[in-house]
Amino acid sequence: MTAHTALSADRFEADRTHLRSVAYRMLGSLAEAEDAVQEAWLRASRADVGEVGNLSGWLTTVVARVCLNMLRARRARPEEPLDHTVLDSRPGPEQEALLADSVGVALLVVLDRLAPAERLAFVLHDMFAVPFDDIAPLVERTPAAARQLASRARRRVKGTERVPPPADLARQRTAVSAFLAATRGGDFEALVALLAPEVRLTADRWVVPTPEPITVSGARPVAQGAMAAMGRARFTGPALVDGAVGLAMATGGRLALVLAFTVTEDGITGIDIVADRERLAELSVAVLDG
Repeated sequence: MTAHTALSADRFEADRTHLRSVAYRMLGSLAEAEDAVQEAWLRASRADVGEVGNLSGWLTTVVARVCLNMLRARRARPEEPLDHTVLDSRPGPEQEALLADSVGVALLVVLDRLAPAERLAFVLHDMFAVPFDDIAPLVERTPAAARQLASRARRRVKGTERVPPPADLARQRTAVSAFLAATRGGDFEALVALLAPEVRLTADRWVVPTPEPITVSGARPVAQGAMAAMGRARFTGPALVDGAVGLAMATGGRLALVLAFTVTEDGITGIDIVADRERLAELSVAVLDG
């Protein structure tokens, strides 16, 4: 009878950063990712790893299975409404904001809309090069079926199911990226310069929230409103929204609001901010190429 070979804490710690990266992309929340990694350690520490040839690969599948269970449990729970007042006044931990920025807010939003098995297949294969032969048992599918899950997810991420993008996509992207940079940097005058003099901003009643939708006109008033939302800008990134370049804000990997822009030769002439959950669910969100 062979002796039980336990995984040492030091060996697990050597892979902790990688496992956190996997878990964050699976769950979209740093706090939940930390919980998943801790649960993976508890499971791994009780297992016999004597016959495991590739410990890093094995640990990746352990944390992925934990994340899959968490995603399925999340879907089974009634979805709690987002507290937009809190989102507006509390920018959140710096580490989470930086991590969301490095992964891409739009990607996190699209991943959140995938079925748990699709998300796992895409994250493990396309982002961490895990073979489909290793993914298949996790999702209880054949390797070919796991490949199809990742393929469907890839189409959603790239937005290839949408209509062709408009001809002025490059101009939209330049304007929207500059808008985000100026807002994050608190550069009021740069923001005013991007806005057409008669720019019109509309925000539904869930954005602030208020009893009625809000409308603001004029470059300086709109820029002042953007400056007041600097905290939100930390969790916001460019995205393809219904085929046009916009901004998506997400906390904990969940879409909280979208900014849709109208861009002309005069600059940004219109901004529509959507936070209503039913409207958000109807929007097509994809990752911008490049």
